Amino acid sequence: MKKLKIYLDASAIGYLDEQSDPKGMNEMLSLWDLIKQGKYDVTISDITLDEINANKNTEKVDVLFNYLAEITYNTITVDEQVDMIADLVKINKLLISDKHQNDRLHIGCAIVAECDILVSYNFKHLVNVRTIKGVRGIASLSGYSSIDIMTPAMFVEEGDS
Repeated sequence: MKKLKIYLDASAIGYLDEQSDPKGMNEMLSLWDLIKQGKYDVTISDITLDEINANKNTEKVDVLFNYLAEITYNTITVDEQVDMIADLVKINKLLISDKHQNDRLHIGCAIVAECDILVSYNFKHLVNVRTIKGVRGIASLSGYSSIDIMTPAMFVEEGDS
């Protein structure tokens, strides 16, 4: 059986050191252990790296990049295909505000990289039924494989069965 390919957005990676939410942090650390064991192929994007670098807490930035150094991952950069998917997300009335551009790009990157799952803690914009269903439809209509959006907890539970 082939390994699942997962895309990590900055919110997921940020939870590796989210002291304000110990439960969420432990969920992400559990997923991280599975990633370090090589159970999943990981993709991140230049958007993810930019968002991590933009954190004003330089200690947290260092901690997160130390975590990233522990794993092997592929990096996808924004290109015309990613932009096209991001535009489709907006055209289909998902995440229409300009402030959601990075969220649309995360979706585009995950779809173009042919990831099975986009892992996120962004409940407001990504991990909700409306966005999940819309993104599945956009991926399918664009000729890409199906993609799910899950929190680390959902993903770890799914992977443990």
